[in-house]
Amino acid sequence: MITTAPPNGSNIITIKDFGFSPANLTIKTGTIVTWMNQDGAVHQIDSDSKTPVDFTSDSLVNGESFSFTFTQPGTYTYHCVYHAPMKGTIIVQSRILFS
Repeated sequence: MITTAPPNGSNIITIKDFGFSPANLTIKTGTIVTWMNQDGAVHQIDSDSKTPVDFTSDSLVNGESFSFTFTQPGTYTYHCVYHAPMKGTIIVQSRILFS
């Protein structure tokens, strides 16, 4: 899904100068992460193989964003389809529920 504004309560990863900021992010299950392209180049986010759940964005031009809700714990590595050196990691931890 391409949007121009991140959903409320999301963690934002900025795409700028051919990098992800932050490149490493730790979140809880159920968290929405939004990648915002603030670069002059087109980027496309794609999960690496063997992530708990695959995700991929459409091509994002400057000002566009992509959001994904992480529902399963684990380590998610990802990259830009067009620029191989661009890599990131999201660690998703389980929420602990108390009754």
